[in-house]
Amino acid sequence: MIKALRGMKDIIDNGNLYRHIIKICEETAQNFGYKFVEIPKLEETSLFIRSVGESSDIVNKEMYEFKDKSDNSICLRPEGTAGVVRAFIEHKFDKAGGVRKYFYHG
Repeated sequence: MIKALRGMKDIIDNGNLYRHIIKICEETAQNFGYKFVEIPKLEETSLFIRSVGESSDIVNKEMYEFKDKSDNSICLRPEGTAGVVRAFIEHKFDKAGGVRKYFYHG
């Protein structure tokens, strides 16, 4: 029988509780002026090597890395901060001025 991977959990019976907690967290963040940002679950590996260092535990122990069909190094993002910063710069919010506050989950 195929089972969920070690450390991975299916949210079935507590799905409503999970969604309720996420909703409360989202509402609280929005009340303080934060906006939700959804970043990809996959990112270029170089993003994390550049941001946390090649010898860090995140890169060496916590990343699932693979090559795509074009031989690019891709990984499941081990954390969200680097992806949010990448999105911020990619969409030129760094040039727009002002303060922007974001939250994410997942």
